[in-house]
Parts: sequence; C-alpha cells; structure tokens
Amino acid sequence: MSDNPLLDLRERISTLDIKLLALLAERRGLAVEVAQTKMHSHRPIRDIDRERELLNRLIIEGKKHHLDGSYITRIYQLIIEDSVLTQQALLQQHLNNTASSSARIAFLGPKGSYSHLAARQYAARHFEQFIECGCLKFQDIFTQVETGQADYAVLPIENTSSGSINDVYDLLQHTSLSIVGELTNTINHCVLVATDSDLAQIETVYSHPQPFQQCSQFINRFPHWKIEYCESTAAAMEKVAAAKSPKVAALGSEAGGALYNLQVLEHDLANQKQNITRFIVLARKAIEVTEQVPAKTTLIMATGQQAGALVDALMVFREQGIIMSKLESRPINGNPWEEMFYVDVQANLRSVEMQNALRNLSPITRSLKVLGCYPSENVVAVNPE
Repeated sequence: MSDNPLLDLRERISTLDIKLLALLAERRGLAVEVAQTKMHSHRPIRDIDRERELLNRLIIEGKKHHLDGSYITRIYQLIIEDSVLTQQALLQQHLNNTASSSARIAFLGPKGSYSHLAARQYAARHFEQFIECGCLKFQDIFTQVETGQADYAVLPIENTSSGSINDVYDLLQHTSLSIVGELTNTINHCVLVATDSDLAQIETVYSHPQPFQQCSQFINRFPHWKIEYCESTAAAMEKVAAAKSPKVAALGSEAGGALYNLQVLEHDLANQKQNITRFIVLARKAIEVTEQVPAKTTLIMATGQQAGALVDALMVFREQGIIMSKLESRPINGNPWEEMFYVDVQANLRSVEMQNALRNLSPITRSLKVLGCYPSENVVAVNPE
C-alpha cells in the first residue's frame, strides 16, 4: 500500500475493470456458442421472454448489492444488444459463407468522419481487421466497390433531424451494388477547437452541410459566425487542427475530434435530442438472410401516372401483412414530374409473403428493382416488467 490512499483505490478500481472486461469477453464467447447451437436447431436469435426474465432476475439480485434497477437495466440492455448482434453476424456468415478476417471498406471522408466511425463499428462486428478507404464524394464510394477496389461501402442514408440524404438515394437508382447491412449511430455534434478558446472568440466554423442543418438552432445563436462547408466533418477537423487558431472551430464528433487532438467546447448541439443517423452497407453480391433473424428488404419502383397508382402498389404489402417502415420519393432523372419510390419493408425476400408481393407488384408498376435484403440491426431494447 502506498502513502496515497486515493492512488491505492484507483488501482483497485483499475484491477476490477480488467476483470470486468475479461468477464464480458467470456460472456460474448458463450453467446457465440449459443448461436452455434441455434444454427443447428433453427431457433430464432431473440427470445424476448428470456431477455425480460433475465432483466427481472438481475434487478432483484442487484438490490441485494444496493444497485439501482435502472442502472442494471441500462447496462444489460447494451450487453443483450451485443449478444444479439454477435449471434446474428455469426449465423449470417455461415449462411452466406462470407467469414473473412479482413475487408476493405469505403466511406465518406478521412479519419474521424461519422461515416468512418460507422465503418469501424461495422468492421468490429464482422471482421478482425479492415482497410480504410476514405473518399471525397458519395459517387467515389460507389465506384470503389463497383470496380473491386473496396469490398464494402458504408453510406449515411437518413437522419432523424435532417431527414433523408438525397444524394445517396439518387445514386442507388443506378448502381449494381446490393444492400447487405445497416446500422444506426447516435450523433452527438460538438464544437471542436485546436487551442484554448471560447464561443465568443470563434469567427469561422467548418463542417459538412448536414451538421449545420441538424444544429441550426444552436448556430443561429451566433450570427457573427462565418459558416464554411467541407466535404466531411473530418475534413473540417483537419482544417481546424492545421490552423491552431482560437478563432476557428469545427462541428463534428468528440471521438473524431480526439483523432485530431481537438478539444470539445460544447456538445449535444442537435435540434432534436434523439439525433440518429442510419447507415447502409453495400457490396457487389447480394446476400441471403436467415429466417432466424429479423430482415428488411429495400426496393425501388415506379408506378403509372394514373390516379391511385401508388395506393394500389402499397395495398399489395398490406394484403400480404407486410409492414412498411420507409417510403421515400425521388425524381426520375430525365423524366420531369415523374418520381421513383424507395420502399423499406420488414420482410425477408425469401418469405412467401414477400415473393407474393413482388409477383403482384410486377404488373401494376412500370419498373421494380430489389436493392437488397439484409438483417435488421435495430435491436429494440426489452424493458423489465
């Protein structure tokens, strides 16, 4: 024991943290064994009743140790989500024979962009290591994968605050790539600076147009700020890091800023508290989705110009009992006043209901294309009773 009791306590905490990490890794290893068992028994990955029973039991046990129930719930909801996604990835790799130790993933921006962080998140779940392929434009990302220079593309598709990212939707019309995955990230925009500063000293702020749009209410509080658009939040961070001036700042993530040694002045800047971006993952080859996990199918269709054409098409999903989670319209290039409709449905492409829907849609649409069927990675947390 040292002469500094605080140092001794911190060392004991650090020792416990190492043990906790080892236990979490051991628990994930057991989740992998559970997935291997379910692979042969064809049981669904999720068992909601089992998850709720587990939470209730742990809350009761936690009270014996004076631990708050909401604290235990938050921790184990994350642990359960990790277990579900780990098992899901394993079953998908087995079904599609896609197990690989490494992959090349294309994304928007240099290191530190939100797309870069999303690519890292996806890679951590599916590969031991990945090669980063940062791109300046969305079109470059598509090209990288289409030409074989990258294996996967990670692209933002919509945000709860600023809505759909139209450039990506438009590029999906013309690509041969297939959607093979999705992930959602909570976006926490921060004001990032390279040196000691405060909000009053800042004169110029750099970022991608999306963060400015998502943080417009905060930005409007500082009418003297000069707004400078960049290709990505990471490019903005690079500029601020290079300038080393108290008069310039970037809007971006705390994790991204740390890669450029930037400090956080303000955080949680978005107009909406729940600021979440959904990303899609593209590859050259489509995948199959096991019936043991929830699946989504994304398609694009063009309907006729007659009255009620879109309603007739959407009724097909209702007749098959298929839930539609997204409907987005985009203009058809070269055809003024005509639109293409993007549809996300909660259904497996291989299911009887989805095959019936496609068969019934074919004669009442002018064009119809499936962009991909992929596992839904939106794990809705189970709450205790």
